[in-house]
Amino acid sequence: ECDELKQRMAEIVDRMDVPNHCRTTFSTYHDEQLKKQGNADYFITSGDKIRFFFEKGVFDDKGEFIVPKQQSLNKVGHALHAYEALYKKVTHSPKVQGIAKKLGLVNPVILQSMYIFKQPGIGGEVTSHQDATFLYTEPLGRVMGLWIALEDATVNNGCLWFIPGSQSSGISRRMVRTPKGSFPLTDFIGREPTYDEDKFVAVPVKKGGVVLIHGEVVHRSAENTSEDSRHVYTFHIMEALDTLWSPDNWLQPTEELPFPPLYTK
Repeated sequence: ECDELKQRMAEIVDRMDVPNHCRTTFSTYHDEQLKKQGNADYFITSGDKIRFFFEKGVFDDKGEFIVPKQQSLNKVGHALHAYEALYKKVTHSPKVQGIAKKLGLVNPVILQSMYIFKQPGIGGEVTSHQDATFLYTEPLGRVMGLWIALEDATVNNGCLWFIPGSQSSGISRRMVRTPKGSFPLTDFIGREPTYDEDKFVAVPVKKGGVVLIHGEVVHRSAENTSEDSRHVYTFHIMEALDTLWSPDNWLQPTEELPFPPLYTK
C-alpha cells in the first residue's frame, strides 16, 4: 500500500502544471507563514482541491525549477482523500475506521489530507506547533491527525518529535481568517512559546506505521539533512458530534466538498 501511494504521487507530480503565480513556498516560521501561506489565495482556497506547495530555493529568479521536479515539493494538499481514489481508499480503510471506532468516535469527518515529502537534503523543518492552532474546534480535543509513514521515518531524515503530556495544557495560539477584504488573509492570535528542547521525545516509525496525533500535543520535525526522503500520507479527522468547527479557521467546508464522513456504510 505504501509503495502504491508513493507511485501514484509520483504520477501526479509528473503531470502537475504549476502556474508561475502559484509557485508558493511553504514555510512554518510564524511571520513567513502569514506572508507565504495566508496571503496566498492559492493556499487558503486549497481545502477542496489538490494543490502543490514547494520547498524554498527550488526555483530560479524566472520561476524555473533548479532541482528535479520530483524533489521540489514540500507537500501536496488538501483534498487527496476526496479526489484521488487510492488515497480515498486508504483514508476510509477498515483499519482506519477500526481505529476511530476503538477510540469511541461516533461521527468522525475528514477535514483535510496531505502528502508530505521531506525531501533529502532540503526537506524543511516544521517548527513546534499544535494542530488545533490551525484546526480549532469548540470544545477542544475533537481533532486528531493520522500520520502514515510511507518510508522509514528516522531521527536522521526528520521523524516527528513530541512533548509527552503537552496535549493537556490547551493551545497557545490560533491562526484565523481576517475580515473579508482585508490583508493579509490570515493572522495569528497569541504566539507559540519557546519550548524546552529537552522535553521533546523522538518518535521514529517504520514504513507502514501510523502515528495518532492529538490536536493539542506539541510536536515538530527537524530538517532532513540526510540522503533519504521521508514520505508521509497524513490526514485529520474530527468528531463532529456536538462539535463546533470554527468559522474563523483557514480551512472551511465548501459546497463542492463538505467534510466527508469517515465511516462508510
